[in-house]
Amino acid sequence: MRIFKTILDFYIESSLHVALAVYALIRITFFKLNIPYDEPVAYFGFYGTIVGYNFIKYDELARIKKVELTTKFKLIIALSVLSFFASVFYFLQLTFFTRLIGILVLLITILYTLPLFPKRENMRNWSGIKIYLVAIAWVGVTVVLPVVNKELDFSFEIAFKCFQRFLFVFILMLLFEIIDLQFDATPLKTIPQRIGIQKTKFINYLLIVFFLLLEFFTPNFNGNQFVVSLLVSFILFGFTFFANSNRNKYYTSFWVESVPFFWLVLLLVFGQHF
Repeated sequence: MRIFKTILDFYIESSLHVALAVYALIRITFFKLNIPYDEPVAYFGFYGTIVGYNFIKYDELARIKKVELTTKFKLIIALSVLSFFASVFYFLQLTFFTRLIGILVLLITILYTLPLFPKRENMRNWSGIKIYLVAIAWVGVTVVLPVVNKELDFSFEIAFKCFQRFLFVFILMLLFEIIDLQFDATPLKTIPQRIGIQKTKFINYLLIVFFLLLEFFTPNFNGNQFVVSLLVSFILFGFTFFANSNRNKYYTSFWVESVPFFWLVLLLVFGQHF
C-alpha cells in the first residue's frame, strides 16, 4: 500500500496526471471539431505541460528556498528535462502560427511564475487573477493550438468551443480554490475567500448549466455529444456538491483532474452509439 501511495504521489507531483488531462482535452478538441489526430500538437501539449507545471511548482523551491535534492525531486527534475527536449522536438514540427501561440502560452507561464518587475510579486500572487490565467492558458493549448495547426478558419463554432472550454477549466479551478481555502494566503483573494464556499458552489452550479447550454446551442449541434456533455455535467455537479476545505489533496489533484479523462472516454466509447 505504501508503494502504491509513493507511485501515486510521484505521478501527481511530477505533473504527469495534469499533462494527461491536457492531452485528453486536446483529443476531445480533435473529436468535437472533426480534426484528424495531430501527433505534434497532442504530444507538445503533453510534454509542454509537464515542463510548464513543474517549473511553476518547483522554481521557487529550487531557486529561493534551496530544498534538499531528494530522490523523488531528482526524478522529477530528470522527467522535466526529458520532457523539455521532447516538447522542443514536437514544437519544431508545428506550423509557424502554432509556434507563436505556444510561445505566448510560455510567456504567460513565465509571468505567472517569475516577478514581472524587481521587488514585485509574480502574477501568481496577484489577487484574483490566477484562475483566469490558468483557464486562458488551457484554452490556448487545448483548443487554439489544434485549430491553428490545422489552419482552420476561426469560425463561430470554434469560438463557442473556446468559451465552453474556458468555462470547463474555470469550473475545475473553482473546485481547487474550495479545497485549497485552508491553505491559500488571504491576499490572494480567491473567490471562496471573498464570498464563501456555499456561494462559490452556487456559482459553479450555474456555470455547469451554462457549460451544458453552450453544447446545446452550439452550431452543428450533435445529439450524441450533448448526451456526453450532460453526463460530464453530472460528474461536475457531484464533485462540486461534495467539495469542502477538509478534503484531502487527492480529491482535486487526482479525481477532479481526472474529469477530462472521463469526458474523453465517454466520447470515444459511447459518443457514436446513443
